[in-house]
Amino acid sequence: MPLRPVMVNIKALDAAAVGRFWAEALGWSAYHPGVTTYVGPGGGIVWPDPVFVCVDVVPVPEPKTTAKNRVHLDLATTSAAHQAELVARLQYLGATPADVGQGTVPWTVLADPEGNEFCVLEPREVYRDTGPIAAVVVDCADPQAMARFWGDAIDWTLHEATDDRAVLRNAKGVGPYLEFLRTPGTKTAPDRVHLDLLPYPGDDQEAEVTRLRTLGAADLDLGQGDVPWTCLTDPEGHEFCVLAPS
Repeated sequence: MPLRPVMVNIKALDAAAVGRFWAEALGWSAYHPGVTTYVGPGGGIVWPDPVFVCVDVVPVPEPKTTAKNRVHLDLATTSAAHQAELVARLQYLGATPADVGQGTVPWTVLADPEGNEFCVLEPREVYRDTGPIAAVVVDCADPQAMARFWGDAIDWTLHEATDDRAVLRNAKGVGPYLEFLRTPGTKTAPDRVHLDLLPYPGDDQEAEVTRLRTLGAADLDLGQGDVPWTCLTDPEGHEFCVLAPS
């Protein structure tokens, strides 16, 4: 059975501080189940969350490079006033304006306290029911090829696949979208942001990893050593992890 996206993994020098930022940004809570900071809806950890793709902030020793991340979050808003209020609040919390060559656009590009870019979108009807994260957005050269790989890799439904954009979402019509956008430039550094995927109960992790390799995924050695998850890259080199069932 295909895998399910369960977390957006963000690397940080100060995982606790960046986790607190994202908890405030999303209106969620920050939990510290171990060395990482898990950010999810309030009321205690429910993992995997049945609706939302949550955030896990992982401590690393290296700062972000100056290269733009090829994966980022888009945040949803409900009105022009909400967008303005959210941008102001995020800047108060430590976000800074970011110029990624966007020019004059109706959304606002910011960076979190460690430089990870994200967008605060103007109100859009398509994102009215996603929750605070409208979309996980991936820069790529070939959205249709990405749609083929990810459409087979995960259990989400393909909504659109053109030369410029491919879109998937949970088949139940809940939570954020996963969007692949044709974007100039090439990947020059490991991303600070990636997706973590989880097998369903009863599915075999190694069998899923083998299946992904046949689809075009490649093994990735980040010096992770002997860990219960498997690090891979998709056909355009975007990192992701397949977690062990729990």
